[in-house]
Amino acid sequence: MSVTAKASRIALMGFDVDGVLTDGTLYYSSRGDEMKGFQTRDGHGLRMLMDAGIQVALITGRQSDIVTQRALNLGISLVLQGIDDKRGAMQGMLAELGLGFEQAGYMGDDVVDLPVLRACGFSATVADGHPLVLGHVDHVSPLAGGQGAVRETCEFLLAAQGKLDGALARYLA
Repeated sequence: MSVTAKASRIALMGFDVDGVLTDGTLYYSSRGDEMKGFQTRDGHGLRMLMDAGIQVALITGRQSDIVTQRALNLGISLVLQGIDDKRGAMQGMLAELGLGFEQAGYMGDDVVDLPVLRACGFSATVADGHPLVLGHVDHVSPLAGGQGAVRETCEFLLAAQGKLDGALARYLA
């Protein structure tokens, strides 16, 4: 099956955070406060997916109040943090939503993401993803994590589903 055909079936798209929605760098203040940087265009891509009827989930191995805040800012309610078994977490989420793995996609960047990437009907990574991950996904964004890769992948999904022109039309009116 072609990558476009796989992407056309996606009803829920999950994303890792560190290395995908961010560049993977963790910043700490002298008080131990953690900081992350998010690309605003990536955020808009996630909103475009949700507006087009594709559910968005964040599944990350780390626990961070910053991720909670970013998810609230974007209106993402499916947020699982501190997850060691991302495939199992995705399976549980899909069961609750009445969806199968073939209707799910995931975008991750490191070897810990491989079980969920290999289980989903569509998988993606960033240009600077781990070499092993690059060889096991359907779509490799030409952009790096935290540098627009999420937006590019969101637009790829929307185009595969025939929804990209509609998502952009309001900005051209």
